[in-house]
Amino acid sequence: MIALLRLAWRLLAIVDLVLFTVPMLALAVLPQALLRRIYPPLFHAWCRCFVRALGVELRLHQHYRGVLPERYVLIANHPSAFEDIGIPALFPVRSLAKAEVADWPLLGRIARAADTLFVRRESAESRRAASQALSDAARAGDRLALYPEGGCKGRRLAGRFFSGAFVASFDSGVPIVPVFLHYPAQETFEWGDQHLLLKLWQIGTASNPRADYHVFEPIDPGRFDSPEAMKEHAYRLYQEWERRFLA
Repeated sequence: MIALLRLAWRLLAIVDLVLFTVPMLALAVLPQALLRRIYPPLFHAWCRCFVRALGVELRLHQHYRGVLPERYVLIANHPSAFEDIGIPALFPVRSLAKAEVADWPLLGRIARAADTLFVRRESAESRRAASQALSDAARAGDRLALYPEGGCKGRRLAGRFFSGAFVASFDSGVPIVPVFLHYPAQETFEWGDQHLLLKLWQIGTASNPRADYHVFEPIDPGRFDSPEAMKEHAYRLYQEWERRFLA
């Protein structure tokens, strides 16, 4: 009986996602000036709907006293495709994504309408332009989210962080909010060379569909002499958290 109820709930969640996606795609054709007013809260609600449809239990763990700053640049490690909906399901942020996402069917249209920033990682010029756009957006009051490893690198950290998030924080005076992402079913969630649809299927059928998002003390840019010093400090913190959660 319990299994049937769970199945019914899951099917309802999938139908809900489909029905929600239709108006999201229809609204996406509106002018960007109008979309900026109405689309972001709908996008965050759509991400929460997507999480439910995948059947993932998304847990937020706060490891510091106090509340989030009014404005911030959120950074996170990037082991899975899931965080592209998991982060905006929990945080009202504007994301930075690889340029290829803009060309994805359906999801790309929704991402563009949500005012996502895009970068071509292989292009130094595009990275500079994205860094400037991040700084401008942070100064304008946007809450931002990005992955300083520069892409989906698996459960273990890449050998370095890129500077964009830290330049945006340092230039604007807006703090960094570090989030460490951990999936108990690491092999299931980790994104390698699979097609996106296959990875979503694997996540949606996971035997342990849980995502733990650990939020730590915001990093004040006023404590540092340069973005590079901020970046090195943040990377050391992530190394500590990797040892703690992936030991």
